[in-house]
Amino acid sequence: MGKRVRNDNDRGPAPRGGLNMLQSRHHTRVRGRLAALASGLLSLAAVQPALASGDAMPPKEIEWSFEGPLGTFERPALQRGFQVFKEVCASCHSLKYVTFGNLDDEGGPGFTTAEAKALAGEYQKDGLDDSGEIKEIPRTMADTLPDPYANEKAARAANGGALPPDLSVITKAREEGPNYVYSLLTGYSDPPADVEMRAGMNYNPYFTGHQIGMPAPLTPDRVTYADGTPATVEQEAHDVVTFLHWAAEPKLEARKRTGLTVMIYLVLLSVLLYWAKSRIWRDAH
Repeated sequence: MGKRVRNDNDRGPAPRGGLNMLQSRHHTRVRGRLAALASGLLSLAAVQPALASGDAMPPKEIEWSFEGPLGTFERPALQRGFQVFKEVCASCHSLKYVTFGNLDDEGGPGFTTAEAKALAGEYQKDGLDDSGEIKEIPRTMADTLPDPYANEKAARAANGGALPPDLSVITKAREEGPNYVYSLLTGYSDPPADVEMRAGMNYNPYFTGHQIGMPAPLTPDRVTYADGTPATVEQEAHDVVTFLHWAAEPKLEARKRTGLTVMIYLVLLSVLLYWAKSRIWRDAH
């Protein structure tokens, strides 16, 4: 006779005790994996807020005239802000995307063309004389404020290895830009007793890590406003942030006017179309 091949169906049911043991081991492994996954998710949830905020304090909530669909820039604040930038910030930071010609643009600080030309003429640049020799000539409306440093290496050497950022679009490059810059400028204080400061650093809770290389740039009466506005730190910060936000969005007012015009047009068009539809279908019935 041929030898009968035994298959798995001939083995009969597995012992109940062994089956229970296998199920128990499987459930234990599943519970272990679920516990590890839950622990990982909880750890991630705990770490995410710290990573998102970088342990910096949330910026102060400031009311700005340029916020909202109908917001506009305050012309006096823009002119005072330009003064703060020119007399304080420009010693370390550039403003590469704003020319003197922009200062008399519609929606800008409101300087006249003559005033903008006079401001440009306060600064010199390399030019050529009639014989082709290099000489210093006044800047024109097409020029920007001069860079504070000759090159990047010079900038880093003067700032302990750090490169001061260009401020042309600084309020758009940071989350809650205007509020963040304002909070940073007004947030300098003495460090808590339990905070060990690194050499050359300054305490500011609105900066990531709470230690920043830039000393407090604003002090009371750091500038003398031509319109007699008291030059408190808060006022100086408010004005320069307003100016920097205009530098980042010079067409903000025109954009909002266009948006408002479009919305009014769409509302009127909707009313007209609804009226036309009602007339057509009323006659049809």
